[in-house]
Amino acid sequence: MKYTASLALLLSLTLAGCGADTSSTADGEATEKNAKAEAPAGETEAASDLVTLSPAEQQAGGLKTGRVSSRPMGAGLAVNGTLDVPPESAVSITAPLGGYVQSTELLQGSRVRKGEVLAVLRNPAFVTLQKEYLELRSRLKFANAELARQRELYQQEVAPLKNYQRAQAEVEALQVQLSAQAAQLRIAGLPVGGAISTTATLRAPRAGFVRAVNVTVGQSVTATEPLFEIVDPEHLHVELTVFERDVARVQHGQLIRFTLASDSTGTRRERTAHVYLVGKAIGDDRTVRVHGHLDQENDPALLPGLYVRATIETGRTDAATLPNSALVRFEGKSYAYAVEAPGRYRMVPVTLGRSEDAFTEVTLPETVPATTTFVTDGAYSLLAKMKNAEEEE
Repeated sequence: MKYTASLALLLSLTLAGCGADTSSTADGEATEKNAKAEAPAGETEAASDLVTLSPAEQQAGGLKTGRVSSRPMGAGLAVNGTLDVPPESAVSITAPLGGYVQSTELLQGSRVRKGEVLAVLRNPAFVTLQKEYLELRSRLKFANAELARQRELYQQEVAPLKNYQRAQAEVEALQVQLSAQAAQLRIAGLPVGGAISTTATLRAPRAGFVRAVNVTVGQSVTATEPLFEIVDPEHLHVELTVFERDVARVQHGQLIRFTLASDSTGTRRERTAHVYLVGKAIGDDRTVRVHGHLDQENDPALLPGLYVRATIETGRTDAATLPNSALVRFEGKSYAYAVEAPGRYRMVPVTLGRSEDAFTEVTLPETVPATTTFVTDGAYSLLAKMKNAEEEE
């Protein structure tokens, strides 16, 4: 009996303890759930698209805010093209008499002045040309003396008129030959008169940049072989490719806005030009060439052959825009920072459209009202702070 009573008492105490543990566990879970429910959103886990600034950071950052504004922007054709020069600004240099290249120090991209030596050529024919010139000059000297003698004899009526006329014709013929020989020497880059030289200098006919170097020292070149190509970039124009279905929308005088394809996203600068010529021939690729005069020439960043992305304005429409300083690029996408509260900024994805005069057309997500206030200046400082916070975590 005593053993049975002791066993019953031990069993009842064990059950009571288990009940108490279960109740305690349930109460703890309930308390934890209530605590999570009562905690403000964002305190349990930091949002990856949210940036918070202290009052001191707000003051130091100098952030500016504003709303999406409606602005008239050009609507037109998005096209591609290149920068090029007119035919008169590109010069192909040849050696008029050919020869062997004795020396040249030119490199592609070098800047040259008008009259600067491009190369030194050697050719045995140079000696022959100079010899013939000196011989003609000597013959002309003798012919002039004979002309003077015949003039004096004719005036004294000692010799007939035809002798004087024959001597005069001889002088005139030799003068023509001597002038032609001198011109040939100048074209070849050889000295006119003086000591005979076996080399000729090839000089730049105009200033510009060397776009092509087609020779090496010791190479034999002919009179028709292009040795160098010089381009003067002062009168660049933009040459665009327009599909035939869009040609009817392009007219003389329309504004062209273009950027260089080589520019990085952060340093992309928009430049302008105006249509001055629309091609009349359709190429095999069913496109037409459109040429535009640059509004600002002598830009050192512009070089012949650079690819450009351009928009030809065919009209203007209103668009919802934000300043370019309000937009950031992150992981291949575009964002703007919406102001949720003083010191709280949330990164909002946006779709970009046309860009003009430091403003860009934007399309907001459907969940973001058009009356939302955005950071319009200093957005990249918020992005930097957000990245720093992620790295610290």
